[in-house]
Amino acid sequence: MSEINQNKRVTLAWTGASGAPYGIRLLQCLLAEGFQVYLLISSAARVVLATEHGLKLSNHPEKAHKQLSDYFDCDDEQLVVCGKEDWFSPVASGSAAPDKMIVCPCSAGSVAAIAHGISDNLIERAADVVIKERGQLLLVVRETPFSTIHLENMLKLSQVGVTIMPAAPGFYHQPESIEDLVDFLVARILDHLGISQTIVPRWGYDYRQ
Repeated sequence: MSEINQNKRVTLAWTGASGAPYGIRLLQCLLAEGFQVYLLISSAARVVLATEHGLKLSNHPEKAHKQLSDYFDCDDEQLVVCGKEDWFSPVASGSAAPDKMIVCPCSAGSVAAIAHGISDNLIERAADVVIKERGQLLLVVRETPFSTIHLENMLKLSQVGVTIMPAAPGFYHQPESIEDLVDFLVARILDHLGISQTIVPRWGYDYRQ
């Protein structure tokens, strides 16, 4: 692959919340748009991926990278899989990290850790870096119902500029499959990142045509 455009670098994190198909589809779309993706995967996310998507990823970043590169048929340099304690990864430093990050799906526990700056693993540290560097952080939160603690944590993050996007797809595009519901949410994420997408028409189109 040719040299990566610095404006086409993004961090994507998968945590242990339900919603693995959202994360898989989002990664597919980002790679298709030519982004270099730094992928962070929690231990709980691996369990969810195997349960919801039948994708059993290795705990070793190098092996997981090979699995995913083959799965998405992408260039090796386009996907960077980081270990959960890879503190030398670019995403751990404000001087090198991409200025856009999405946690999709995002567990309530991850929301809490990010809201309080815990930074016990690379996902939390990468999110902390994006916040402190005034970058763009999107959290696709999957939990129901939300407790008062969850809501307070999300409010705290929203007040410092984090975008909270609950995993709540709409139905006005008349979905006919689970994939249609997944695409609705992924399209909204891409819209917020300023990435062109045509997978779901925007409001105002005649969906019956």
